[in-house]
Amino acid sequence: MSDLAVSVQALSKRYRIGAPAARSSGLGQTLVRSVTNPFAYLSASMREPTKAETLWAVRDVSFDVPKGQVVGIIGRNGAGKSTLLKLLSRITEPTSGRAVIEGRLGSLLEVGAGFHPELTGRENIFLNGAILGMHRAEVRAKFGDIVEFSGVERFLDTPVKRYSSGMYVRLAFAVAAHLEPEVLIVDEVLAVGDAEFQRRCLGKMESIGKEGRTVLLVSHSMPTISRFCKRAILLHGGAIAADGPVNDVVATYLQSGHGIGSSVTWDEATAPGSAFARLRAIRAVDADHVTQDAFDIRRPIGIEMTYDVLEPLKFVPWIQLESDLGGPIFSAFDTDPDWRQPRAPGTYTSTAWIPGNLMNEGTVLVTASLNTFVSGGRADVVARALEAITFQVLDAGDGTTSRGDYVGTWTAPVRPLLAWDLSSS
Repeated sequence: MSDLAVSVQALSKRYRIGAPAARSSGLGQTLVRSVTNPFAYLSASMREPTKAETLWAVRDVSFDVPKGQVVGIIGRNGAGKSTLLKLLSRITEPTSGRAVIEGRLGSLLEVGAGFHPELTGRENIFLNGAILGMHRAEVRAKFGDIVEFSGVERFLDTPVKRYSSGMYVRLAFAVAAHLEPEVLIVDEVLAVGDAEFQRRCLGKMESIGKEGRTVLLVSHSMPTISRFCKRAILLHGGAIAADGPVNDVVATYLQSGHGIGSSVTWDEATAPGSAFARLRAIRAVDADHVTQDAFDIRRPIGIEMTYDVLEPLKFVPWIQLESDLGGPIFSAFDTDPDWRQPRAPGTYTSTAWIPGNLMNEGTVLVTASLNTFVSGGRADVVARALEAITFQVLDAGDGTTSRGDYVGTWTAPVRPLLAWDLSSS
């Protein structure tokens, strides 16, 4: 265990869901049954649940995390992420298997987890320090940093039950991040709070990773996972579906979520289109025309469309990009004057190049089409593939992009790196 911070071996957690219909009655009937036929009742209550009554929230999960590694844990809702973290945090007992954690463990699984509502903010800071096994002097040494980060100094001697949810989560994260556990577990808490708080949290998470501490981070934000983690674990149905380099695992997750990848090909029988033209393939490619699932935000992205022209027709290749969170990013078509003339029958490939430092981080869905313009400038669709491919845009977070040193949430669909002029008078 000398080089490992976390070692998980065949860890499983089974829950019993509901109860048999024969026993789903009121309290009075339950008491009557327990008195009139106690042995039958005891036997029924202690029997092994059937398969239909059983839910394996986590099943046979095994992995090791070396010291100093930041690991992202991803998956859909209900995949078992939170249950796994509760097992590792010793909040829940496993049904089978074991997890060994070396060093002091700090967990932030819910807003204010581990806080006592009747105690003040000051008292809860020392309480959490004691839970982590820290001496009072160690907590005092970090006390000022915790209070400054949380921004609740005015209310420090107020019971936390009177805190707003924002104040609660500020103090909870400040305590968990500043008391320097060797292993820190964070479950989606960074999604809570205002933009300023998220900026502080992400900045602190970045510094924690650089300090060489071990972090297990659950988040539904793939840009956050990709920026802070070198490795990711994908859970599906309580089991590990993928474990490896973060970009590979994120790509697997995105493809499983959308049912599509960064390229698609159709044969003649399935190609979308009409009697005039049909789409045959769409890909997201890099500058060398190599298909990619994820792109550096600073590099150009090519959307390559291959199509068959069956009958001479005036039309234009067209793309529309949308965020997986909903809403368009932009749409564009080829404005070359040659498209004003009918294109001869044949197979063609058009590539639309999106410049680097234009897109925001996140997952992009691409709809590709061939459109012809009719009277009034209206566009009619000749061939279309809705949400045909998906890819991810990643920011290295090294300060060389339009993000600069800002680490908070950026909600705009595009994020260009602009040239700025400065003058003074």
